[in-house]
Amino acid sequence: MIKRGEVITVSIEDMAYGGKGIARMHDENGAYVIFVQNTFPGQKVLARVHKKRKKHAECKLLKVLERSPMEQISSYQEISGAPYIHVPVELQQKYKKEVTLELYRRIGDLQHISDLFDQFIPSPINYHYRNKMEYSFSCIEHDIVEDEEIDNAFALGFKHRGTWWKVESLNKASGLFDEEWENFLSSFRLHLEASGLPAWHPPQKKGFFRHIVVRKSFHQNQLLINLVTSSQGLDNFDVHAAGEFLQEKMGDRIAGFQHTINDNVADRAKIENGNCDLIFGKDYVVETLNGLFFEASMESFFQTNPQSAERLYNLALDYVFEGNNDYSDKVIMDLFCGTGTIGQLLSQRTNDANIIGVDIVEEAIEDARRNAKRNKIDNITFHAADVGKFLRAYPEYINKIDTIVLDPPRAGIAPKTLKKVIALNASRIVYISCNPSTQARDIKTLEESGYITKKISLVDQFPHTSHIEAVGLFEKEKQ
Repeated sequence: MIKRGEVITVSIEDMAYGGKGIARMHDENGAYVIFVQNTFPGQKVLARVHKKRKKHAECKLLKVLERSPMEQISSYQEISGAPYIHVPVELQQKYKKEVTLELYRRIGDLQHISDLFDQFIPSPINYHYRNKMEYSFSCIEHDIVEDEEIDNAFALGFKHRGTWWKVESLNKASGLFDEEWENFLSSFRLHLEASGLPAWHPPQKKGFFRHIVVRKSFHQNQLLINLVTSSQGLDNFDVHAAGEFLQEKMGDRIAGFQHTINDNVADRAKIENGNCDLIFGKDYVVETLNGLFFEASMESFFQTNPQSAERLYNLALDYVFEGNNDYSDKVIMDLFCGTGTIGQLLSQRTNDANIIGVDIVEEAIEDARRNAKRNKIDNITFHAADVGKFLRAYPEYINKIDTIVLDPPRAGIAPKTLKKVIALNASRIVYISCNPSTQARDIKTLEESGYITKKISLVDQFPHTSHIEAVGLFEKEKQ
C-alpha cells in the first residue's frame, strides 16, 4: 500500500499517546493505521513514512496542509517544538489525560486505572513558562513565508521540522519562552550578522556562530546568556561588543553573558564540549521553589517549568507523607536526585528523617550540596554515584528505608536497577516520571514484586507539546 520513505497526504482522525495523530487507509483488507507525530485530530497533513509494519506505519510530519476546526490561530510564531500552540489548552489537557490513562491500561495492565486516578494538575501558566531555551544558527535558512530554502543566509532560531541542517529564524515570540527576549532576538541576530562572520554550515561542519542558550530565573526576572561559536575567525570577533549590545538593549535583565568556543563537530551546545568564558555578570541564576533557593548554572538540571514543578513536587510530598507523618529516625531515599530539589523540599516537612540523595552527575550533586548549604538544611546527605552501584555498596539500608522517591530520566529505570530498588524493601515508593510509558512498564515489575498501586496523578508541565508527567504512589503489600 505504501513504502518506507514515501510522502503521503492523510487526514488525522484520532490521537494516541506521545502526540501521535492517527489516520487510516482502507483497502480490501480493511483499515491500515497511520501514526503521524505531532499532529491533531481534524488536520490534513503531509507526512513521510518512517517505519512500515504489517498493520501500521509511523510517519514524520512534514507540513500541516489544513488546520483542524478545533484550532484557534494564535499570534505566536509556530515552531516545531510547540506543535499544539494553536490548540486550546483545555482540549490539549483533555487529550493528554485520555491517551495517557489508556497507556496505563495497555502497558501497565491497570484495567482499573479510572479508580486509581487521583488528579490532573494543569500548569499554572500556559505561555512563556520555560526557563531554558536553545537556539541554533545556520547559513541554510528555511523561509517560513515563501516555504523555501535559502543558502548563504544567517538564520537564528529553531530547526525546520524534519531537518537538522536548516533553521527557521525566530522573528517574534514562540509562546514558550521569555517574550521580551524572543521579540529582541531578531535584533541580536542582525547585530551578530554585522560582524561579517558566517553562521554555522551544518553539512560542511564549518562556520562561526553555532548556538545561543538562555536560562531564565523567574524569581530574579533575569537571563543568563551563553553564545556558542567555533574558533574559525575568532580573532575577528569582538565578544565584548556583543555583550555591550545585550546590556544596552536588555539592561539589568541580563544576569550574565558567557562565550563558549566549541569546535566539536557534533551539533550540540554543551559547555563541556568547549571552553567557556564569563564575559560579564554571574554564571548562574537563582530560582525559588516553596521558598527555598536554588542556584542554576547553564548546565545544571533544573525543572523546565518551575511553577508547574512546584505543584508536581508538592503532590509527590503529599504522597510521601500520606497517613505517615512521623518520620523520626527513618530513612527517606531520593534516587536520581539531580540538584537535590526533592530532598530539600522533603526536609522542609520533616527535620527528624535521615534523607539521602543519589545521582550519577557529579556537577548536579555539587549544586545540590551548595543549595542545601544556602537553605541551611543539614539532615540530608548527597552522593555522586550510579544508583545501582550505590545500592550494592550500602547493603545496610536494606529493610531500613521507609520511603523511596524515584525521579529517573526519560528512559526510565534500568530493569536491574529497579530490582535493586525493590530489594531495599521500602514500605512506600513515590515514583515521579517524565515518561509515563516507562513508568507503566515498571508498574508491572513493582506489582509482581509485592507493591500495590495506590494512586496515579498527571501533571502538565509542558503546554503545547505532547509531554506529560506522572506521579505514582506504591505501597508494599502487608504480609
